[in-house]
Amino acid sequence: MTTKRAHAKYGADAVDGTSASLPSPFPRTMGPNCTTYLQEVVDSGLTSDMVGRFEYAFAEAMGVRHCIATPGCTPALAILAAAFDFDPGDEIIVSAITDYGTMQGLLSEHYIPAFADTIPGSVNVSADTIAPCITDRTRAILVVHLTGIVCDMDPILRLADQHNLVVYEDACQAVFSEYKGRYAGSMGVAGGFSFDSEKTMGSDVGGCVVTDDDELADRLRFVGQSRGGEMRPHFGREHTVLGYAHRMTQSTAAISLAQLEILRPQVAQRDRMIREITRLLSEIPGITPLPIPDYQDVYSCWMAGFSLDASAFRCDAESFSDQLSRKGVPGIGIGKYYLMPEGLTFLQEQAEREIYPFSTPPASRCHRYDATTCPTAHAFLESFIRWTSFCEKYEPGHCELVADIVRNVADANRV
Repeated sequence: MTTKRAHAKYGADAVDGTSASLPSPFPRTMGPNCTTYLQEVVDSGLTSDMVGRFEYAFAEAMGVRHCIATPGCTPALAILAAAFDFDPGDEIIVSAITDYGTMQGLLSEHYIPAFADTIPGSVNVSADTIAPCITDRTRAILVVHLTGIVCDMDPILRLADQHNLVVYEDACQAVFSEYKGRYAGSMGVAGGFSFDSEKTMGSDVGGCVVTDDDELADRLRFVGQSRGGEMRPHFGREHTVLGYAHRMTQSTAAISLAQLEILRPQVAQRDRMIREITRLLSEIPGITPLPIPDYQDVYSCWMAGFSLDASAFRCDAESFSDQLSRKGVPGIGIGKYYLMPEGLTFLQEQAEREIYPFSTPPASRCHRYDATTCPTAHAFLESFIRWTSFCEKYEPGHCELVADIVRNVADANRV
């Protein structure tokens, strides 16, 4: 018998068939040079250095020395996990609220995630929520800038320095978000980015890692792209470490380069519109939009969201979001699946049964994963509603429309 599953959908498929009165990212606005760059790849007979051109352009835009292009955001974070070369059973602190793409790489390397709880009323972690997770097996902190809101990095970097820990960033939803004049993804030793079709800089797929560390950049290319292979005289290629072939294609590089060229004004528009939506939603009783920190100079928002005051309404968040969807807000829904300790059911089983690397050794202690291990994050997601269709196509009139729709649904469901 064939097992039938409801497979997760991504990109345009996730919003296909929906009718909406608000903008959708799809069809994506494509940079005017997309066709030119793609034609260059074809005309060159696949000899163009389109990947190198994109890497140079993105590194220059970020103000860093190195950009290593990958076929997606999950591979970007995967090659980072592999390049650090920690030991199985070593612990990586990561936000309890994130996406599976954040996790896949470190789990494949047999590192153990230690989920930090979030700040009350936020999707992000802080130095205060990270500190209790530090043990003698902690090796790194993977900071996730979810929705494009940057975590408060200065205290996190100070904490890491005190404990001699590596800090790296998942900036997949935060391209060109700015924190005190610095870009998300440029403050730790490295940062991972996403250029998947639905993301802020939407290509067909794609991602990259940026870093100022020359040695790490070389290892990222060696382990992550050259499959851990090096040349031995009179023999040929030998594989000295377990490596991967996570290389961006030339066609993806062509599209990504063209998309990068039009990204700055799009990010500026997203920043203006999400701040206006935040202002308008905050005026609706019982509705609390995600707070934008004072230190955030630019909010490159990929996903908009707000919380419900459960005591103010007769319905729960899922019913509320369903009504918003029917009223014309595309891509809206609850975000409970972002709670990784609850959403990674295979991880729960591994830890419970002490399957490697949760056996001792290499683990130094027992680990448990469920909804109760990060209570603040769990409680927050119970009333959180997000829409992943927020995009640079919004204008002030759309902000007013979404606020009107939310207000009408709120009024219809008030206690």
